[in-house]
Amino acid sequence: MGDRFITGLKINWDGISRDSYLRRIPALQDPEELWFDESVTFFVGENGAGKSTLLEAAAVAYGFNPEGGSRNFSFSTRDSHSELCRSITLYKGWKMPSDDFFLRAESFYNVATKVDEYDDGTDFLAKNYGGRSLHSQSHGESFLALIQNHFRPRGLYLLDEPEAALSPQRQLSLLLRVFELSRQGSQFIIATHSPILLGLPGAAILSFDGGRIREIDYEETDSYRTTELFINHRGSMLKQLLDYDLEQEER
Repeated sequence: MGDRFITGLKINWDGISRDSYLRRIPALQDPEELWFDESVTFFVGENGAGKSTLLEAAAVAYGFNPEGGSRNFSFSTRDSHSELCRSITLYKGWKMPSDDFFLRAESFYNVATKVDEYDDGTDFLAKNYGGRSLHSQSHGESFLALIQNHFRPRGLYLLDEPEAALSPQRQLSLLLRVFELSRQGSQFIIATHSPILLGLPGAAILSFDGGRIREIDYEETDSYRTTELFINHRGSMLKQLLDYDLEQEER
């Protein structure tokens, strides 16, 4: 595990207040320690399962701005991150990343604004963001511009639901980029619901469902199971959910 930038983490519950909502998230109570053995680790689980909360806390503990960006981003639109970041011990590898980024879909607009402010009139945007303001592109285009131009080999990247702005085709582009960079020494920790991204070969998938964190196979994820069920049995699912007979309409 020495070639990972973050090899694991531990939650120190003594530092978290007794009435904190964090104590009501079952999966976070489970692991004494959590280890990252692969270049790419996915966090999966139902909404509210704790995956984004833990990802955010790990990012802030590592030195990232809570709203996203590289570690040299320093701004605050609204302090909404949890106290968990102050009670996490990160286990780090012996190497430092050559690049880093914390991407949060929900606050990416704020990061794009800060990127424009950091533009010093030289080639800052060209080197890191494809030469155009992220605000001059669609949400999905700006995500992809960041990933294709800023993300580099031997980097550390924490991504919270990066598929939120991406079409299925663009998710395949992200899948390819993550795969390439992971082969070039980069580490990714990604919270996602995307059955496309979760299909990445060789990645570890950690489920936060069922009140504990455990590693599962791709075919065990709810994202895969629900998507596969809907595609292969759309008619019966629509009839059950909506009382709608698709086959009768098609006749």
